[in-house]
Amino acid sequence: MARLPRLSAANQVHLLVQRGNNGQRTFVDDDDRTGFLAMLRNAALDHKVQVHAYALTDNEVMLLATPADAGGLSRMMQGLGRRYVARFNQRHGRSGTLWEGRFRSTVIEAALHLRDCMCFVELAPVRAGLVQAPADHPWSSARHHLGQVSDGVVTDAPLYWATGNTPFEREVAHQRLLERGLTSEQVHAIDEAARKGWVYGSAEFAARLESETSRRVRPRRPGRPRGRARGALI
Repeated sequence: MARLPRLSAANQVHLLVQRGNNGQRTFVDDDDRTGFLAMLRNAALDHKVQVHAYALTDNEVMLLATPADAGGLSRMMQGLGRRYVARFNQRHGRSGTLWEGRFRSTVIEAALHLRDCMCFVELAPVRAGLVQAPADHPWSSARHHLGQVSDGVVTDAPLYWATGNTPFEREVAHQRLLERGLTSEQVHAIDEAARKGWVYGSAEFAARLESETSRRVRPRRPGRPRGRARGALI
């Protein structure tokens, strides 16, 4: 089966996951992480992509981001990937690939799922066993959203601003979100949507996106294909 083109849409929030090849480490030390985030900030500005949330683990990058045009996210990641791999290889005396093929991504219906996807991203270091709480991990956007630092990588989404009238109210709401966490079913559904490139949203949102992108955005229902008579020869 031919691989579907990447699902991407202008001015829609995307969840993106980029993993190290064969699970290898993509960040060895803090200098790697600092360098990557500096490159990410510049690449996002260059390609008109707003990064709403992010997390770096030892072998994975997660982003929640909105591109101004449909190709912006791919261009950003291609340029960022090339520059970071060159820097990483030079620093660590290695050669060859670092990332596991192309990044995985999907479009989410922000009105329904933005905050859950922010939670999914910022809890990644906890799921990976790196820290006990999101605020303990300095290499994610959690501290920014909790009011502990001002992170130049992050551009807060309008729906995040709507969670409170003051910074304090928004920070408290975000703290409660992270403390509540996600169910295992939610984690699985979000992860599967990103891995397979299926839209994460309502049926109405998916139908509208299919019409706009001319691409299938949901898996086909199991069963006999429509339009073929029972017993007909293939």
